[in-house]
Amino acid sequence: MREGYEGTGSGAITPDGCAVELYTRLPVGDEPEVIAGVAPAGARILELGCGVGRMTHPLIERGFTVTAVDESAEMLARVRGARTVHASIEELDLDETFDVVLLASFLVHTGDPEVRRGMLATCLRHLADDGFVLIQREGEDYHTKVPRERVDPRGFTIRIASTEPVGDGVNSVVAEYFFPDGEWTQTFRSRPMTKEQFEEALAEAGLTVDRYLTEDRIWVKAVPVG
Repeated sequence: MREGYEGTGSGAITPDGCAVELYTRLPVGDEPEVIAGVAPAGARILELGCGVGRMTHPLIERGFTVTAVDESAEMLARVRGARTVHASIEELDLDETFDVVLLASFLVHTGDPEVRRGMLATCLRHLADDGFVLIQREGEDYHTKVPRERVDPRGFTIRIASTEPVGDGVNSVVAEYFFPDGEWTQTFRSRPMTKEQFEEALAEAGLTVDRYLTEDRIWVKAVPVG
């Protein structure tokens, strides 16, 4: 388990506090539609931090070829129809390139700036000449509108219980998940970044914003500088 990360509940827990069983239960949102709306038809996608395949599977159904990467073997065991790679994102080097590199799940907000730099370097390293990176950011009120919860009509509740500073601009976030037959929590570190700070982090990695894909600026299309 990484320092500052923790998970509770039944089943295997990954090094960043994610419960594998929980993520097999959580439905995907509108992410596949956002990705499909900008990715070329039949694109080769490198999905970094795929988890159990919540986005992988809908992308495959839409005709994309996906290489799915995760540091958790237990997560990867749930992925179907994709080539899977067991590796940490920041150390990945497949010696090949892709039309689209996907860095979702707010991974760009990792508390350790060196890990973030490594992740963005991996994105750039695996881009085809005309490829681009799709990044999912936190919402701009992610750390201020707390506590908050969402009751899903399918019968479960997701609650961001707290987000507290732990130093160096990093917050410790506690998320809670309630199902009729089980409960899970995840504690993780997150570095809030304004739009300007995010764009500075991209520039440091040799990337720049091509455009924000959603009105809330959570989804971003980034391309190499120049």
